[in-house]
Amino acid sequence: MAPRLPHPGRRRAVQTGAVAAAVFALLLWWLLPPGEKPKPSGRLWFSTGVPTGVYAKYGDLLKEDLAQDLPSLDVQLTRSQGGMDNLRQLTAGKADFTLATADAVATYQQEHRTGADRLRACARLYDDYMQLVVPRDSAVRSARDLKGLRVGVGADASGVQLITRRLLEAAGLRFDSDIEPVRVGIDRMPGLLEKGRLDAFFWSGGLPTNAVQSLGRRLPIRLVQLGDLIGPLHALGPQTRFYRAATMPADAYPEQRSGQVVKTIAVANLLVTLESTDAGLTESVTRTVIRSRDRIGTKVHAAQKVDLRTAIFTNPLTLHEGARRYYVSVKP
Repeated sequence: MAPRLPHPGRRRAVQTGAVAAAVFALLLWWLLPPGEKPKPSGRLWFSTGVPTGVYAKYGDLLKEDLAQDLPSLDVQLTRSQGGMDNLRQLTAGKADFTLATADAVATYQQEHRTGADRLRACARLYDDYMQLVVPRDSAVRSARDLKGLRVGVGADASGVQLITRRLLEAAGLRFDSDIEPVRVGIDRMPGLLEKGRLDAFFWSGGLPTNAVQSLGRRLPIRLVQLGDLIGPLHALGPQTRFYRAATMPADAYPEQRSGQVVKTIAVANLLVTLESTDAGLTESVTRTVIRSRDRIGTKVHAAQKVDLRTAIFTNPLTLHEGARRYYVSVKP
């Protein structure tokens, strides 16, 4: 059978379209100031987190800044259960950019999950602080005191639950038998504690977390120190190298009126994309993330920690080529 030839009219239309596109590109090049590149356009999906968490608030504010810097880009936010779910959405093609903690990324890689080798970083952002919240009159003074209690541990596929499991192991407690794990997120845990259906809950997030702050206005609460677990936590193996000892300042949650700092565990957050993401788009998004620090930081205090000098330290991920291009362009 003879091969099918393109219809002459269709061929002419294709050729005409190609010529028009070339002319448009040439015109765009001519009109733009020297050195200025066309700004990205189209639709971008950004996966954040649960509605009352810091990821969601950060995403809402970043979307506003992206709209100003990249007006031709339609940014759509999607919610998730947290870091591990964010990485799954990203590698499944449901998101173009997302947020995840360094330990969640490392776990995703170590478990050889689909697409793990395609993950790339744009920036190190701010640290998440592990928060163990109890009613103020609770007898719990350490994670070791949680045995036999109803404990909010974060939703499945969340970074919170990943850290919680490791902290409980460091405390000598078995996740499924020594506590009664309640697998829900920050959108539900404060309400359950307030109603007496939880004795405590873990949360990993920037300071302050709106949901915890709001709970403190309705119910006398206390943050339990986790500093005694840093040694046993690091002894669990190399997967815990991303956790560091940290302190939550006394004014992190003024509603508590405790006047005391709380020793805890912290882990870095990363802005993550895929190796295949357009370099020009990634460079532009990274630029907005760094530039927006001060404005976003007035509403999400954790974002004040975004720093050009530390943003490139994205272990365990390498920088995306577009992000690297941005950092080179602003290097003194």
